[in-house]
Amino acid sequence: MQYRYIGKTGLRVTPICLGTMSFGSWSDEAESFKIMDKAYERGINFFDTAELYPVPPKTSWAGETESIIGKWLKTKQRDSLIIASKVAGAANGWFVPPIRHGFTAVDKFHIKRAIEGTLKRLQTDYIDLYQMHWPDTVVPIEESLKAFDELVQEGKVRYVGTSNDSAYGLTKANETSKRLGIARFESIQNNFSLNNPRFLDELAHVCREEQISLLPYSPIGGGVLSGKYNGAFYPDNARYSEYLKSDNIRVQAQATRFVNEKSLQTTAKYMQIAKRLEISPVTLAVAYSKQFDFVASTIIGARTAQQLDESFAALDLELTQETMKEIKGIQEDIMYPMG
Repeated sequence: MQYRYIGKTGLRVTPICLGTMSFGSWSDEAESFKIMDKAYERGINFFDTAELYPVPPKTSWAGETESIIGKWLKTKQRDSLIIASKVAGAANGWFVPPIRHGFTAVDKFHIKRAIEGTLKRLQTDYIDLYQMHWPDTVVPIEESLKAFDELVQEGKVRYVGTSNDSAYGLTKANETSKRLGIARFESIQNNFSLNNPRFLDELAHVCREEQISLLPYSPIGGGVLSGKYNGAFYPDNARYSEYLKSDNIRVQAQATRFVNEKSLQTTAKYMQIAKRLEISPVTLAVAYSKQFDFVASTIIGARTAQQLDESFAALDLELTQETMKEIKGIQEDIMYPMG
């Protein structure tokens, strides 16, 4: 197993990270344990979660994922794993989190409340990487960073990161940390895939120049890059098949962002590449997302332990320059399928 470091930290992680957002919703506790056991046995040492999980977000579910992981974590040596979690983003953002009565903010109060709940549910006394789930457009970044730094000084958190952020947001946070002499965001967790290469436009440059690592999530485009939506009918028991039927406008918008005419066209082309290489389209997609020098670890997910196999096949796969050139050609021909 090859390892990579996150940012300028001592966090030495596997090139694939296990995402856990299905634990407690699409995956019951027993299946969640099987998924974690299989990843652990394969040598995966990096697990990512959040106080808001599982998805889709519900008040009755919030925190269940961390509780399931906490039970499992008690059966393992804590320092054999790198555990990442997130404080919910602000309620003034793209949606109102169904926790803390819908009044979340990335301020000192909420960060402190969130970490205490996370530590209790995970049954541990520290988090290796603690992340802001999405930015707060009201609370000054200085306040957020000072609160995160206090957690580092207290030993509750080793390092901090951000998620769903922009080049401006990441740069401002990084420069603020430098000015104040406090802990900085060592990582950024953003959507990045064959169907969503926008990270390459500006954020990749920031990461390379400042030695901040990307932890890409949704490398198979929410399941779209597996090809399962390219049939005559959308599959049953699939996330976006369900979301497209929702009465919730936000949920519908998310579904159409992932599943649309352009994304299905590009997926068909990637499926042809995978067929020629004699690999699964999932393996191709995961291999692509971990191919870049600014990527520390690609976050994969699964509803069942069996689904991990195609993603794990990418661990030992490096795409050739010829394949990467062909992929770039598709991305230039059909630009930004996800907007």
